Amino acid sequence: MSLSIPREDTKSFTVLCLGAHSDDIEIGCGATLLHFKRIFPQLRFHWVVFSATGLRGQEAGKAAELFTSGCDKRIVLKDFRDGFLPYNGHEVKECFEEIKRTVNPELIFTHWNGDAHQDHRLLSDLTWNTFRNHLILEYEIPKYDGDMGRPNLFVPLDAPLYETKINYLLETFESQRTRRWFDRETFLGLMRIRGMECNAASGYAEAFHCRKVVLEGN
Repeated sequence: MSLSIPREDTKSFTVLCLGAHSDDIEIGCGATLLHFKRIFPQLRFHWVVFSATGLRGQEAGKAAELFTSGCDKRIVLKDFRDGFLPYNGHEVKECFEEIKRTVNPELIFTHWNGDAHQDHRLLSDLTWNTFRNHLILEYEIPKYDGDMGRPNLFVPLDAPLYETKINYLLETFESQRTRRWFDRETFLGLMRIRGMECNAASGYAEAFHCRKVVLEGN
């Protein structure tokens, strides 16, 4: 099944992007966001990273600006400690309540609930607790845990989009270059597998977990 979102030149389209750590949004849905910039002339971003301090915070800000360039945006970088989000659950929940009062998005990107990282799972849970009547897509993050799932929604990608995503990642997140998995082959390989699974013309795609979709006719 293919799901198309109609283009309306006169209507703004707001996307809420939620990430636990500085590079999560970019890894999970970066090329899809670049694709959306093409099809929605009045695209707006509300971009929130919960653990972005020091150098990682600087990288997060630079990357967010790259991926949202040319669009109306609000970039929010929080200073929660990496790996400890569940132990600060009350404060994180308060942040979600603040986000809900600030933005009413057409689409939300957040972490997959089956992710092995505790910070990622908490954000996924709170996304669903807070935004109960919104379209939510849960992105995937490759890592050592070997927790890749079976996503059910795919976004085929043109060559410039997936290459631009990878270039932005490698250019921006210098602190991650020493990690064995943080390289072109990892990012390209995952998008190639997802492209194969959805028969993308280019061979590449990003994939998401979509728990619930409501189709309404006007």
